Amino acid sequence: MVAAGESFIKKTEKFFREVRSELKKVTWPTKNDLTTYTIVVLVSVVIVSGIIWIADTILYKLLSLILR
Repeated sequence: MVAAGESFIKKTEKFFREVRSELKKVTWPTKNDLTTYTIVVLVSVVIVSGIIWIADTILYKLLSLILR
């Protein structure tokens, strides 16, 4: 039983060492990049929301005409 517990602890330590090693390899975005990406996402969300709203309104009006 003890050997299994030690194995789990060693595997966990190895996992976190590897995670730390991989995180050092990551190229993190600069503040300007992050700002640009955030703006692109927000604008995209607004555009897609508008398209969905327009489509919903058109379909609602068509169905209300059909179901009269």
